[in-house]
Amino acid sequence: MQMILGFVIVFGSVIGGYLMATGKMAALWQPAELIIIIGAALGAMVISNPSYVLKNIITRIKMLMGKGYSDDYYKSVLELMFELLETIRKDGIKKLDDHIENPQSSDIFKKYPEVMQSNVLVSFITDNLRMMAMGKMNHHDLEAVLEMELHTLEEDLLRPSKAMSKTGEAMPGFGIVAAVLGIVVTMQNIGGPLTLIGVKVAAALVGTFIGVLMAYGVFEPIASGIAGLVKKEMMALNMTSAILVAQVQGKPTLLALDAGRKVLHSEYKPSFAEMETWVTGD
Repeated sequence: MQMILGFVIVFGSVIGGYLMATGKMAALWQPAELIIIIGAALGAMVISNPSYVLKNIITRIKMLMGKGYSDDYYKSVLELMFELLETIRKDGIKKLDDHIENPQSSDIFKKYPEVMQSNVLVSFITDNLRMMAMGKMNHHDLEAVLEMELHTLEEDLLRPSKAMSKTGEAMPGFGIVAAVLGIVVTMQNIGGPLTLIGVKVAAALVGTFIGVLMAYGVFEPIASGIAGLVKKEMMALNMTSAILVAQVQGKPTLLALDAGRKVLHSEYKPSFAEMETWVTGD
């Protein structure tokens, strides 16, 4: 919803200012220029990115247009980790086998749909709990393994953002391509009426305008928005990593959760008392 509001402000301001300057909307409607610029941009994205990244771009844009990760996302992660760690404390890590192998049908995981929407986070939790269950690890070894995994995950999650940003950087160039082709068309009509030549030149200039506007008003903001989603997801992953390392160190469940809580940015970080109330229900 915030992304939609942003686009309304961007395009409303640009078009509103143009109309205030006595511009005519009909002059901006140049379907041929749009086809050249948007088509070239999409084609370049298809050439330079694998299908996995292209699908991920669509998924991330849908998230930006929806709620994305809500304020309760980290609360749900903390509550889930509390249940998992308490199960380990009371019954041993082997008790989690069914939950780890089939999180989609797990009574514990199903309580937290906001966590389940992130396949990356669910896989991170289950894979590392499975690794911990397979053999005893000290916290230094686990921390080193998790650090490498988090670095790789962040690079992978940022690929859609980087793809959008690269395309955004190219948009002014595609606008120039459309403008040059517009000038070619104008030169073909150089012997015609002066009014016609003026219309053709204006249409060519619209191509440059569209390219620059799409670059800085659409593609770059979407790329930044996707990067913002990744940062939120990485915070949850880093928090989970800190909790797992603290658990292996032998810390009590609440202290292990507190180690993860401290990773969160201030706008998402609950106090220790708030966190304790969330997870214990007291």
